[in-house]
Amino acid sequence: MNQTSKPSQPINTHAPVMLVTGGAKRIGAAIVRAAHEQGYRIIIHCHRSEQEAHALADALNNARPDSAVVIIADLAVVNQSDALHDFTQNIMQAFGQLDVLTHNASRFYPSPLGHITHAQWDELFLTNAKAPLLLSQALSPYLRTQRGCIISLLDIHAHNKPFKDYAVYNMAKAAHRMMVQSLALDMAPAVRVNGVAPGVNILPEPHSDQALDPQQQKSIIDSIPMQRIGKPAEIAHSVLYLAQASYVTGEIITVDGGRSLTLAGGPV
Repeated sequence: MNQTSKPSQPINTHAPVMLVTGGAKRIGAAIVRAAHEQGYRIIIHCHRSEQEAHALADALNNARPDSAVVIIADLAVVNQSDALHDFTQNIMQAFGQLDVLTHNASRFYPSPLGHITHAQWDELFLTNAKAPLLLSQALSPYLRTQRGCIISLLDIHAHNKPFKDYAVYNMAKAAHRMMVQSLALDMAPAVRVNGVAPGVNILPEPHSDQALDPQQQKSIIDSIPMQRIGKPAEIAHSVLYLAQASYVTGEIITVDGGRSLTLAGGPV
């Protein structure tokens, strides 16, 4: 575990604690900032984005001391019981409690039929299904103690409207969606479990393996009734609502500018 803090205001040791996986950048960082603004203490998990995670934690700790920590780990820790135990202990040592577990970390890239590999299957199912389930299980005793909740970032394509050429990703996100609904039953009444399904709320980085070409981007925007790409802050708003909605469980909020009303599968 890596921790960064700089004193500037009194420390609130009674504030709720939220863990955000993949919390260093993009939608994850937006959730982190929004939760921190509402008084949460934050655990920022990252794997490769260490520099961004520490910069974000520094900014939060400058605003409110001892309110943010960084934990660096490959989510493949869930594949080994000892490693998962150590990861869980690092999380709990940060602030001594956990109120909200937000599953945001995800890999996203195409897997065209005829070129699907075991490595793609393992990576996409790890981040989008296996790690969320096993991490939820490992942290469930601590969430039960706090009467806390789990919030999963899903996808509008996880239910009946798959991306073309993204079979493995579609399957993994569909599994994650079912995890939300299953755990909502299994963990009630002590722990609530909900999801947020974005549409296009942020575009992939232009030089990544997830990049979309300009024609794909234009096609997407044209298909959105709101006629714009969503904002990460709009996802964060729904996450914070679910964190506080004490009588809501097993629900998945769609935040897509109406795109799912017009979407019929096919190209992204």
